[in-house]
Amino acid sequence: MAVFGRMSLRARLTLAATAMAAVGLGIGGLLLLIALDRALLGALDETAQRQGQDIATLVESDRLPDPLPGFGAVVAQVLDCENRVVASTPGGDRLTPVVAGDDLAAVRAGEAIDLDGTRLGQPEPLRVVGVPAETAGESRLVIVAVSLEEQQRSVRFAMIGVVAGGLAVVTALGVLSWLVIVRALRPVDRLRGGAEEITGAGGGHRLPVPAGDDELSRLAMTLNDMLGRLDAASARQRAFVADAAHELRSPIAALRTELEVALAHPDAVDPHDTAREALVEVERMARLVDDLLVLAHLDNPRPVRRDELIDLGELAIEVAEGAGGGDRVAVRVDAGDDVYTRGHRDSLSRVLRNLVDNAVRHASSQVVVAASTGGGSVRVAVADDGAGVRAADRERIFERFTRLDDARDRDAGGSGLGLAIAREIVVAHGGAVVVEDAEPGARFVVTLPAAKATIGAPEAVF
Repeated sequence: MAVFGRMSLRARLTLAATAMAAVGLGIGGLLLLIALDRALLGALDETAQRQGQDIATLVESDRLPDPLPGFGAVVAQVLDCENRVVASTPGGDRLTPVVAGDDLAAVRAGEAIDLDGTRLGQPEPLRVVGVPAETAGESRLVIVAVSLEEQQRSVRFAMIGVVAGGLAVVTALGVLSWLVIVRALRPVDRLRGGAEEITGAGGGHRLPVPAGDDELSRLAMTLNDMLGRLDAASARQRAFVADAAHELRSPIAALRTELEVALAHPDAVDPHDTAREALVEVERMARLVDDLLVLAHLDNPRPVRRDELIDLGELAIEVAEGAGGGDRVAVRVDAGDDVYTRGHRDSLSRVLRNLVDNAVRHASSQVVVAASTGGGSVRVAVADDGAGVRAADRERIFERFTRLDDARDRDAGGSGLGLAIAREIVVAHGGAVVVEDAEPGARFVVTLPAAKATIGAPEAVF
């Protein structure tokens, strides 16, 4: 078994196919030889029976010659009821039957038995049958012994043919199996060679797809699809790391500048102003790091638990009260009744907070948050009266680190992660978020599955 395990796949498949063919041919050959042996014995017994019946006809017609005609038999004898030899062929014993005891009883019972030929001076064994006969009210038994030489010779020839033919067929099948398996596994070698050329650097390399529509070609296409997804994920990861590094450089550079100026001109700089400005940059970095951690958590493939019953109207009011619109922008909430969904409260609170903060940054005078339900879903719309979002940008703004041209300033435009985080959370809760035209301004609409505010409602997990 250890040797079999060290063989190549081609050798193991070829050996297995050849062994199965050899076993099948061996069983088939054995059954053929058994059937041939039985058929020849049956034919030989039938011939001996006919010869015995011919002699029995002579006995019954009281025309029994002495010696008996052989009719091709080695020995033929006629016995009386006391097992005495009445007549025999020239080669038989005229005093003693060719069979005696149990063998004679079996012959009288109609069975055919094998007899050692050396008892009659024959090199080959004999087949002995008996045929009953009646004459003058007295029973007789005709014993006929025929040679098994031709039967055994035929079986030996058949055995030689079966063995030789079986070896030839097994050898040919082994060679054919090897060629077929080598040809069938050739695409696997090409796939392996293509896989060796692919490195972690990406580059859009793909595995060669075998011709045809079989399992290997479908496997190659599936692997290529997987490689495409891995390349896309790798590209997103590299872009994400590059954008994160770029975003962190600005507050770090600003903080370093403030500290270097404070150290270089300690008399000209107010330490409190320096500390305050440094704290602002640190808070910017902290917010960015928090957003990055949230995105990393959302990228985790583990399922999100949706086990809290949440009133989105109440949640919208809480978020609006904490919004930093100040005197410039008023935040108004229009919350309907029974606007319930199931989800993670802190995550959905972050969604509304990000949308409201984004609306406040771009609004001219007011932001309206409306919560409603209908059609088996709940909706939360956050609208501002600002410049709005062009139709061409309504999908792009949900990409990570994306800022529109009028929001490039980091103090006003944020890190560019808020809307991306909002969409990731909403999608994880089985919902969707889109941008509409509010005329004027933009309206962000969050749609989530509705839930009933009943006691003991089942938890939904996905």
